[in-house]
Amino acid sequence: MNAEINLTNVLLETDRLILREWEENDLNDFFEYASVDGVGQMAGWQPHKSLEESATILKMFIDGRKTFAVVLKENNKAIGSVGIEKLSTEIDGYENMKGREVGYVLSKDYWGQGLMPEAVKAVINYCFETAGCDYLLCSCSPQNTQSARVIEKCGFRFVLEKVRKLTDGSTRAARYHILDKPNR
Repeated sequence: MNAEINLTNVLLETDRLILREWEENDLNDFFEYASVDGVGQMAGWQPHKSLEESATILKMFIDGRKTFAVVLKENNKAIGSVGIEKLSTEIDGYENMKGREVGYVLSKDYWGQGLMPEAVKAVINYCFETAGCDYLLCSCSPQNTQSARVIEKCGFRFVLEKVRKLTDGSTRAARYHILDKPNR
């Protein structure tokens, strides 16, 4: 079952990052990375074609209160997001426990610097210590080796592979990984 999530006024901090609610003034930063070819396709969405498209999605982030903006401390630039999404599949043995699914994206300009594992680990701590989650899921396509590496670095373990419907309407194999709350 889904744990309740509301990120209103939640602020997480790591060595290099601030994770906070999205704000309307993040629109240009959001469009800058979301419009780049290769950023969203592995997660099932196409590059944004206009500032208006990004504004619509940004409003969904703000209203949904379940997606963090990943902001670089050094320049206060939004470079990605981490969402605490509703579960997209059930895992045997976890039906009566509270969980959520973590999803993330990072600007291509910042790939390979260890920023996403840093952000996801902060969100994991928040989910277990504050949000009442018993477990978390994370999934990626078998071809998305970068995302799989983030999942591995964050301690998730593989549980199943199945076909999943993506936000763009297509279907793709997804490898699901789970992380149990410590001392559960």
